[in-house]
Amino acid sequence: MDIFTRLQPQMPSGSLQQLQSIDQFWLNYRQGKMAIAEVIQVNQNSENGIAREQDFDVIVCGGTLGIFIASALQIRGWRVLVLEQGKLRGREQEWNISRQELAVFLELGLLTEAELEQAIATVYNPARVGFGGGAELWVRDILNIGIDPVYLLAALKQKFLDAGGILLEEHRFQNAQISAKSVTVTCENRTNGQSLMISGRLLLDVMGHFSPIARQGRSLTQSSLKPDGVCMVVGSCAKGMPDRDYGDLIYSFTPIQNQCQYFWEAFPAKDGRTTYMFTYVDAEPERPSFAQLMEDYLTYLSPYQCVDLTQLEFVRLLFGFFPSYVRNPLRSAWDRVLHVGDSSGMQSPLSFGGFGAMVRHLPRLADGIDAALRGDWLTKGDLRSLQPYQPNLSVTWLFQKSMSVPIQQKLDRDRINYLLNVTFASMEKLGDHVLYPFLQDVVQFQPLAQTMIAMAIADPVLVIKIIGQVGALPLLDWFRHYLALAGYSLLHRFGSQIQPAIGNLLPEQQHRWQCQMAAWKYGSGQDFQASAPKT
Repeated sequence: MDIFTRLQPQMPSGSLQQLQSIDQFWLNYRQGKMAIAEVIQVNQNSENGIAREQDFDVIVCGGTLGIFIASALQIRGWRVLVLEQGKLRGREQEWNISRQELAVFLELGLLTEAELEQAIATVYNPARVGFGGGAELWVRDILNIGIDPVYLLAALKQKFLDAGGILLEEHRFQNAQISAKSVTVTCENRTNGQSLMISGRLLLDVMGHFSPIARQGRSLTQSSLKPDGVCMVVGSCAKGMPDRDYGDLIYSFTPIQNQCQYFWEAFPAKDGRTTYMFTYVDAEPERPSFAQLMEDYLTYLSPYQCVDLTQLEFVRLLFGFFPSYVRNPLRSAWDRVLHVGDSSGMQSPLSFGGFGAMVRHLPRLADGIDAALRGDWLTKGDLRSLQPYQPNLSVTWLFQKSMSVPIQQKLDRDRINYLLNVTFASMEKLGDHVLYPFLQDVVQFQPLAQTMIAMAIADPVLVIKIIGQVGALPLLDWFRHYLALAGYSLLHRFGSQIQPAIGNLLPEQQHRWQCQMAAWKYGSGQDFQASAPKT
């Protein structure tokens, strides 16, 4: 950690301790030393269920992103409680998103137009895409809006409280017991150490990738807890960077090294310039530590941003990793428990999930949970319809595999950069209707088919190399999801035609059909309808 040690006086206090902490967590994670706590228990004797009226309709565990769905449900008249182990406050680093996706906050009544505009901290254009010295693409209005999490969460928190919601800050989730009539959550008041029991009809697990509920659920529904892929990220927000009004969506300028291909993001922030370096790996013990990754980040940051590191003031440092699973989303193993957000894994393996994934699925989840509560359709079978299989996410696994290097595999050092240059050149020629959705993590059947044909024409040998890199079995599995993507695209058109007839069905049948049609819509990428601006 030579460079990191040398630059510590320019970094926030506690940076070394944060780096050491995440490295210890990452080491335990890779070595399979993460405990699985039995935090959910099922009471099989229905007579022991709580007979009185439940305290709440919905108990939300995890407030940072949980306040989104909690507010949407509270303003619809449900009794909602949010448990947050710390203070419900947004982080200082902006969340990046595209403007058209922000319309969700207006549609659901979560923010006024004035509040939404105030939540926007930064706006930049254009954004760059480039790989290993190849031709650079410049695009506009994609993930170019920086949302201030501090303001946004404060506004949603107040909206939630004004609507009658209950927020328990400094309360840590401990366990939950499920009976036929309710779910009873036990939490600990971190201020005085006292335990509190709260009953409700439905528990929403919004505690993120490492939620103890999600870990227990995966242990019951999957043969292994080991993720199929991991995105490792290091970065900073720093003052003293050269002024630039553009950002980088995804950029690389180095070849494969240490069995990693490094990618970069950069964009203006309200208090400096933010830069991230990330790489796609697996959770094998041989993978690099965050200390190693941070050294590489600092080594390449100077030529990347054309800056002398000694002239920088690091406002914030970031270290983190985001696991992803082929078998996603995580389907509930219990009645009255639903995983939402990162705990559900409802994300592409190319993206980090979090804010963007929550916003994208918020209308679907708000409508679906609202209907489930009204009809009391809260068994695990009912709730699984709210986290359905989505082939447009599953097909992106091939992209993630082709952008990562197995620990024992030897690839040409420029293989991944070359592959991405061919891919993006093909998409650019096909037009914005292909390129723009993909850059926002939306995969649709026809654009994907066109891109693959264009790539095969541009370099037929490259396709053969990709097959050798990812393996025959993963490729066959991918083809299954590819066919499902085609099927979901057709079924979405079918669903829009039969929509009027659904109103004649029984309420429970209507609910199931609505969930199925939402699965077809999101699973085929048809939730993304915004027209792309011209470059």
